[in-house]
Amino acid sequence: MKSYWIKKSGAHTELELRDAPVPQPARGEMRVRVKATSINRGDIMARIGRHGAEGGRPAGVDGAGEVCAIGEGVSEFKTGDRVMFRARGCFAEYAVVDPALAARVPDHLSWEEAAAIPIAFITAYEALVQFGELKAGETALIAGASSGVGVAALQAAKFLGAKVIGVSGSADKLARLQTLGLDIAIHARGTGFAEETLRATGGRGVNLAVNLVGGSAFPDCQRALADFGRQVVVGYVDGQMKTELDLEALHGKRLHVMGVSNAPLAPAQRAAAMRGFMNTLYPAFVNGKIKPVIDRVFGFDELPEAKRYVETDQLLGKVIIRLA
Repeated sequence: MKSYWIKKSGAHTELELRDAPVPQPARGEMRVRVKATSINRGDIMARIGRHGAEGGRPAGVDGAGEVCAIGEGVSEFKTGDRVMFRARGCFAEYAVVDPALAARVPDHLSWEEAAAIPIAFITAYEALVQFGELKAGETALIAGASSGVGVAALQAAKFLGAKVIGVSGSADKLARLQTLGLDIAIHARGTGFAEETLRATGGRGVNLAVNLVGGSAFPDCQRALADFGRQVVVGYVDGQMKTELDLEALHGKRLHVMGVSNAPLAPAQRAAAMRGFMNTLYPAFVNGKIKPVIDRVFGFDELPEAKRYVETDQLLGKVIIRLA
């Protein structure tokens, strides 16, 4: 089968197309013929240490497709089922999937729409609910609101009954986000949004700040928090790994700072996040209250071009790869 691997090349990563054997599902696994997959920034960033593995590693971390083989002990799905999932090596014609990390694709969703969901919305669930503890009536600030996870977090927070303030360096993207329910748009890139956020909340601050930008946005996210506020750091597309931490505010306002990353999670922890997503957000896809936002769709042979497009930061929502 055709499979893309990712490896570091200096300060960048490169995708390499290889021939690989069709994987065979072990006990408790199933094989899925991949119909569509998505590009996730964390999977292609050169600063991720695991990309330095000798010889590279299979790329792609989520997708959608048709179950074509079942390992011993699997009862949740059967061959022919349409599923969306998280797995290792999804930039390939076939992927081996843990059933605990898969869900049935609602009938009205296309393969491309289904592939836009798993990583973006499970990460949004973790940031908003599992760790962010966002409740209906609270206010969430999303720094980097036009990214794949940013748009997912906006849609999820509105579904949960929260008010959302979004920060983006593009006025055009902010206007498009307002059509998705964004309550307050702040045009800023990295820094300079704390004061406007405080004015928009009558000086109270926000209950939750989701930081998808990195170190440059961390101080403003912290200053924008209300008492007992939470900041969840999801990414660092700005490449800034060091930042200012206001200990007086952290202590005096009893703030919480957390990070969300898939890298250290054990299988049971990934499965727990999947169950939380299924209970909290999955029903919104079934009843059509949330529709994934797709920026562009590329063919499988165009995957390196799609990666370069994502790295230009032009997108709003998800970039999808369609397999033949």
